Formats: sequence, C-alpha cells, structure tokens
Amino acid sequence: MKKNNIILFVIIIAIILIISIIFYFKTNNSLDEKTARCIASKSQLYVSKTCSHCAEQKQILGDYFNYFNIIDCLEEIEKCENILAVPTWIINNKQYTGVKSLKELKRLTNC
Repeated sequence: MKKNNIILFVIIIAIILIISIIFYFKTNNSLDEKTARCIASKSQLYVSKTCSHCAEQKQILGDYFNYFNIIDCLEEIEKCENILAVPTWIINNKQYTGVKSLKELKRLTNC
C-alpha cells in the first residue's frame, strides 16, 4: 500500500510540474494586442521574402505581424543600405540581427 501511495504522489507532483511549466511558457511567450502595438510602435523589422529566418520571425509575431513596420529588402532596396542581414530589428536606433523571441522584444522595447 505504501508503494502505491508513493507512486501516486510522484505522479501528482509530475503533473503539477508539467502544468506549471506550460503555464509559465504560455504567459511569458504570448503576445497580446496591447503588447504587440507597443513593440510595433517602437521598432522596425527588415526582412526578405526568401528568408527562412524571417518566416520564423513572422510566425513568432503570429496574428499581430501586420501591426509591425515591415521593410522587405527585396522590394525596398534603398531602405536597406545599412542592413547587413535579415531579419534585422531597429529598436531605439540600434540594430538587432536575427530572430528575436517575444521575451527579447518586450525587453528591448520596454513593453
């Protein structure tokens, strides 16, 4: 009987831990409209239609991708003279190259 109680206790702890981890990542890696608008108002994103990392960044931004000031370097070459790689974020006049997580974008923009 004691062995069964220990196994049950371990299973319950494991379930609680899994739920806590899922909740933590959902709350820290989700984007709501207010935060999306905040980040978008403080940034520009330089991309290319042929860039797989840009597609990944678009997926991270999800439904709010269209809120952002997006410059496609294939279509607007003149605006990308100082851009060495895509995706590149311009935030507070600083360049940040590569895919950025929502957590990073929130931190960089103070949103």
